[in-house]
Amino acid sequence: MALFYADENFPRPVVEELRRLGHNVLTVEEDGKAHQGYQDESVLADARSYGRAVLTMNRRDFKRLHNESADHAGILLCTYDADFIGLARRIHVAVQGLSHLTGESIRITRPRI
Repeated sequence: MALFYADENFPRPVVEELRRLGHNVLTVEEDGKAHQGYQDESVLADARSYGRAVLTMNRRDFKRLHNESADHAGILLCTYDADFIGLARRIHVAVQGLSHLTGESIRITRPRI
């Protein structure tokens, strides 16, 4: 399963469901870096150093960082969805079967109704 680094505003219920699905998720809060003005560049750099793909709802800034350099362990750009279980399952399906996430930017969107 995948190694993820969830940024500060990523929903906790999604983290918990991803863990239940077998993924290894570390949050910025668990890493002791929450509420410190932790910049996106630092989140990405730390995730890279840990070998973890970033989970974020901050699509605009992380897409920009990816476009500047694909030298990272992966970024999952998620659209907010109050169906946290559904979002976690879409993330799970998106990464299932991938050999690696390194340098990848993957968009996870809400289903169209």
